[in-house]
Amino acid sequence: MHIEPGIVTGAKLALSYATAAGAAAYSAKLIWEALRDRGVLSLVGRAAIATVAVFIFFELLPHMAVGVSEVHFILGSTLLLVLGTAPAAIGLALGLLIQGALFAPIDLPQYAMNLTTLLVPLFGLHLLSKHVIAKGTAYVDLTFKQCLAMSATYQGGIVAWVAFWAFYGSGFGAENVSAVLSFGAAYMMVLLIEPLADLAVLAGAKSMRKLDGSALVTPRLYSV
Repeated sequence: MHIEPGIVTGAKLALSYATAAGAAAYSAKLIWEALRDRGVLSLVGRAAIATVAVFIFFELLPHMAVGVSEVHFILGSTLLLVLGTAPAAIGLALGLLIQGALFAPIDLPQYAMNLTTLLVPLFGLHLLSKHVIAKGTAYVDLTFKQCLAMSATYQGGIVAWVAFWAFYGSGFGAENVSAVLSFGAAYMMVLLIEPLADLAVLAGAKSMRKLDGSALVTPRLYSV
């Protein structure tokens, strides 16, 4: 989901700073709630796990450049289901920053755009989970249909934001439109894998009931 350098430049970058600031503000709200509910050690532990996971997702899992961006297996819904929204947001932000600083400094000017692209769909997923998942359902008991809905929400949000940045920065010329469509088509292929990954991780968690009550997973993983 990295926006390619040169697509959004100059004064247009200001919008990305504003959207990233909004995402950071909402993240701060979620972080405060997580600190209030479970304490600093739990948040730091889960955020550290999320950061390492995101770095692995970006650098070790298969990824390829397509059109205006790159296709990655980000597994945002997996992070939310296992660790919670606030730790997932911290992990996405820090993992993206570390990956850029160490391996792709050319991506750093696009950091605010990429951060927005990752976090806003995560927040949408956070809100959707309250409607898709009944209050009496623990995450380990989710169905494939529910996992698919959550994954589609997250991946669809990423594609929508990438398209927005591409059209905002480079217009609606035939070449740019074709590049955006190519990226969107390739990225939605992730939907063939991510719901299965969610179910596999949740099945593993279900077999490890000793994690119930652990500070290293979200309480909703096991508790209703």
